[in-house]
Amino acid sequence: MAGTARVVAVCAAMLASPAMAEEEDEIEELPRSPLSAVIFGSLDAGPTKTLLSVGWKRSWGGGPARSGFRTIVKSGSSVEQADRLSSRGIAYKSEKQVLLGYEWRVGDSFVSLYAGSDFESEIRQTARAIQWTTRYGTRLQADLWATPTTDTMLQAGAYVSSLNGRIWGRLAPGWRLARDVHAGPEIEGYRERDYRKVRLGLHLTGLRLLGVNWRVSGGWQRTSDRPSEPYATVGLHWQR
Repeated sequence: MAGTARVVAVCAAMLASPAMAEEEDEIEELPRSPLSAVIFGSLDAGPTKTLLSVGWKRSWGGGPARSGFRTIVKSGSSVEQADRLSSRGIAYKSEKQVLLGYEWRVGDSFVSLYAGSDFESEIRQTARAIQWTTRYGTRLQADLWATPTTDTMLQAGAYVSSLNGRIWGRLAPGWRLARDVHAGPEIEGYRERDYRKVRLGLHLTGLRLLGVNWRVSGGWQRTSDRPSEPYATVGLHWQR
């Protein structure tokens, strides 16, 4: 009986070993999730307007290091003068964009193109009345991040929106100071109907703090209805 028990135990072990090995192989071969997200945000401050925005970009099929489709959801809120020509009244605005696009990557460099919806709501409060309006439109957006050499970078972005004929663009080259930290000039332009804004300043990009990448910039801006005045921007992004 003892010999029979040993034979049965050996056979059971032989049958179980391939099954366990096959199960381990299946666990090892489980595909990793192709989804990867980047959370980003910014705070833009000037004498007459403060804008806070936060967004979320998700990569589909292959992760952020590969070319592929991307989804961007962005939301922002601002407080500004109700009338650009006077300090009377205040306007509260909120905006949201939902964009779908494709990103082409070569090493650390990428260029992307997006299209989608553009929404804005506004509460304008003055001494005479309170007005509430909503606007819907479409947006086309492009982004570029390039590292032409080991010591240089180039960041650029632009969009056009059907909301009041808005056009925006920013160009910021940089030179490496330490590891991934770059500094350089930036130029930014914005147009909306009869309103114009041009900014010229300096940026520091690639600061790493608390596991988050930061960008700080500041300089002087000139608008079509105000004299030159300072501005400051803080941006961040965090990859999950």
